[in-house]
Amino acid sequence: MITPEVVELEGKVRETGRKAADALRDAMRVPCVLYGPEVDENVHFSIDELEFEKILAESQRQILTITVDGDEYRTLLKEVEFHPLTDRPVHADFYVLADDHKVSLSVPIKLEGTPVGVTEGGGRIFQPMHILRIRVTPDRIPGAYTVDISELQIGDSLHVRDLELEGIIPLDDLGRTLVTIRPPKSEALLTSSLITEEPGEEELEEGEELAEGEEATEGEEAEEGEEAEGDEEDTE
Repeated sequence: MITPEVVELEGKVRETGRKAADALRDAMRVPCVLYGPEVDENVHFSIDELEFEKILAESQRQILTITVDGDEYRTLLKEVEFHPLTDRPVHADFYVLADDHKVSLSVPIKLEGTPVGVTEGGGRIFQPMHILRIRVTPDRIPGAYTVDISELQIGDSLHVRDLELEGIIPLDDLGRTLVTIRPPKSEALLTSSLITEEPGEEELEEGEELAEGEEATEGEEAEEGEEAEGDEEDTE
């Protein structure tokens, strides 16, 4: 488990309203708001867009210490709104941490090492989970979970219950698979799967005849106007 990096940001108090927000974006600043269980009133501020994009480039969780008008807030990035065309960040929400309040968040899962089952057996790594959802007090927030997979053989798996979870409430099932080592694909199986037979009419059973004017088909078409019916994750 990796301890989250603490990043300091300088915020400037801003006016609310669309025109004021557009002016900030033209000046390469991102309109933001912060709030939390011990914040009496939401704080509206802006931060430098380039500094903010450095935070977005990080894949692990960070504790963001934001100073606004002389007051310091220890926060987590909760939500970011992006422009649909330029992909620039246009607004951000920050959650102010409180020591006695648990917070729900998502933490990335990173794999370390090369499994024995891959180097010696030609196996393949399959990672169905890349994010773990947890509920935790601020002092135990992990930056990321690192999972050593170097000793795994073909057929071995690791699950949520194998992670370090002391003082942490996992919101995902303990039995969910984090990573498994699959066997190599069989060349013979792969080859046979590419062999297809030419479609043909089904043979009639002995003594069975087609009704007059009836054609042999693989399936009935939908009647005109009839349509076929088709078949039909809280981060803070």
